[in-house]
Amino acid sequence: MCGRYAASRGAEDLARLFEVAKWEPEEALAADWNVAPTKRVHAVLDRPLKGSAEPRPVRQLRPLKWGLVPGWAKTPDMGVKMINARAETVHEKPAYRRPFVARRCLLPADGYYEWVTAEGELKLEQEGRRKRPRKQPYFISPAPRDGSDEAPVMAMAGLYEFWRDKTLPDDHPQAWWATCTVLTTAAETTPLANAGELSEGGPGSLADIHPRMPLMLTPDRWDAWLDPSHTDSEQLRALLAPPPGGLMRAHPVSTDVSNVRNNGPHLVKELPAPEEETLF
Repeated sequence: MCGRYAASRGAEDLARLFEVAKWEPEEALAADWNVAPTKRVHAVLDRPLKGSAEPRPVRQLRPLKWGLVPGWAKTPDMGVKMINARAETVHEKPAYRRPFVARRCLLPADGYYEWVTAEGELKLEQEGRRKRPRKQPYFISPAPRDGSDEAPVMAMAGLYEFWRDKTLPDDHPQAWWATCTVLTTAAETTPLANAGELSEGGPGSLADIHPRMPLMLTPDRWDAWLDPSHTDSEQLRALLAPPPGGLMRAHPVSTDVSNVRNNGPHLVKELPAPEEETLF
């Protein structure tokens, strides 16, 4: 799944990376190393400009609220539970099937966090000796490629939707909600790019950390995914094939990230070893 991620790149950098033609400086979001559900996040999407007579879609960088609210929802409350959509069933679920064929986006990230329960902690929980077992967070991100020291941006496949708050007048600035969700897929079982660098007994693959992962789209699929003229469900589903294995790395980070109030680059800093003993 994806319940927390880091997004530190600025709007100008994202506009360059994704060849964005339109973005508003006043809508640019600050760097966030602890992005949680209901926060506003940067999204890349292709859509005609609002108020323009030109129907041609324009690539834009827009802030969206994380947690998709279907257009037919009576209240926005369900958005909190709809932060992820399974790639295997997104084409058929009532909340997602319409945006799947009409409103797709990319959600840029440095990487995402996932938590692992140590075997000893799990045993204590099963024995009733600990109600809330401690968990070790890992930061999972694309590995640097082509000899670069900088990790590439992680472009997570997403959907976006609009919801009208009928309790407010049309000209109210909060009358329309723009929300999004992250698509997830089965976690890959191929070795992590840095598997040999992790401490003994550490995870060897993403599947060792969690059974699900955000669906990362490689640059060769960005244009096709964002193109709103692509409305054939079967063709779109072909774009949801997992990326090649071995592109991701993972490392343990401080448990400070478990508190959403904590923020800053120290949250993604690699620990020399997990804070818990014998995680696997």
